[in-house]
Amino acid sequence: MFDPKALDDIASRLANAVPPGLNNLKDDMEKNFRAILQSALGKLDLVTREEFEVQKGVLAKTRTKLEALESQVAEIEKRLGDKAE
Repeated sequence: MFDPKALDDIASRLANAVPPGLNNLKDDMEKNFRAILQSALGKLDLVTREEFEVQKGVLAKTRTKLEALESQVAEIEKRLGDKAE
């Protein structure tokens, strides 16, 4: 779901921000940063761009259908109102 290269880049940037005195821990910290990022992002209820676009299309079709049905109901109600008079 997440771009592994983006996570690696962020983890690498975080590891590079470590003070020079802790360089011997840099690799371990980078792995830990990557794991923490993956875990935190995994807990979020995110969807891919593709899934989002599919749902966006479904919503647009549903909205169009709803508007058409609302128009039909209004027309039927108008006809029934005209007959009652």
